[in-house]
Formats: sequence, structure tokens, C-alpha cells
Amino acid sequence: MLTQMRPALTLTLFFTLLTGLAYPLAMTSVAQKLFPDAANGSLIAQGDRVIGSALVAQGFAAPGYLHPRPSASGWNEAGTGASNLGPTSALLIAAVAERRAAWRAENGTDAPIDAVTASGSGLDPHISPENAAAQAGRIATARGADPAAIAALIDSAVAGRSLWLYGEPSVNVLLTNLALDASFPFAPADGKGTPTE
Repeated sequence: MLTQMRPALTLTLFFTLLTGLAYPLAMTSVAQKLFPDAANGSLIAQGDRVIGSALVAQGFAAPGYLHPRPSASGWNEAGTGASNLGPTSALLIAAVAERRAAWRAENGTDAPIDAVTASGSGLDPHISPENAAAQAGRIATARGADPAAIAALIDSAVAGRSLWLYGEPSVNVLLTNLALDASFPFAPADGKGTPTE
């Protein structure tokens, strides 16, 4: 029996070390050398302080900023996820109607679908170009800036499909808000909503 067990145990130990230790270490090393920014979470810093990640949404509420998609987790990285409400759920229908009314009151236009529905993770850092463009008027008013200049900045922030094939064009909310701050300085009246908070 030991002669039958020895090869099985040896192979189990070998593949555990190979696939559980050697391969992950090799891939981590390659990723750190070839893609250090992405391998470390695409963190964004101002000075010595990390203010966010290009891969994780933050809640922006001040009128001078692009607002992200709604989040079922309240943009809490520790408890991400969707609401798990189906398309016929009365709770989801009511939440979307409430978000649509709030959007119209804030932006004066009809809400794009991604402005009233949360992403599966609740932390999607991107919004559609239509969503971003529809917020330009509110942002320009809050910042006292030319609406055309704000629209042009937002338009320049649109990222195309990956490899010209995968996904949809999108706008990264945090990166665009940082660009807005750099080009059109803004101090929210309540002191909240800045990318550094």
C-alpha cells in the first residue's frame, strides 16, 4: 500500500508547491516588473498621501464633481456587491424612480441608465460618456466655469474600448475629477466631496 501512496503523495506535494507557491510567486514577480502600477492597485497619490485607486469608485456628492454610479454598498470596499434585486423587484423600481427624480432635479435632464442603476460590484470607477456629458452643466455652474470648457475636458477623458474591441467607451470618475480640480479649482461649500476625502 505504501508503494501506491508514495507516488500520489509525491505528486500532490509537487503540484502544491508548483501551482500554489512557485507559479503565484513567478506571476507576481512578472507583474511587478512589467505592470507595477496595475499590480499595486493603480493607486493615485497627491504628494505622500494615497487618495484613491483608478480601479475603485468613490462617492462624490459635491455639485462641482462628476458623480459615480449608485452603489449598493455605499462605496464600501469591505462590503462590495450588488443589491441582488431583480428587474421586477418593487424595491429596485422604487429606488430607480427615486434616483431618476434626484438626477433630474440636480442636472435638469433625463438620467442615463448608468446614473440610476448600480454596478454589480458597487465600485465601478467608470460611467458612460453620456452620463458624464449630462453632468457638465451642473459642474460648470458649481465651478463658475465655461460649460463648453467643462464639456471639452470631460470629452477628452473618454477612454475607448480595450484593444478597440472589448467593452464600451467610459469615463473614469476619479481621474476626471482630479483633472477638473487641476483645470478649474473648486472648493465645495460644505467642504466635502473632494477626491482627498
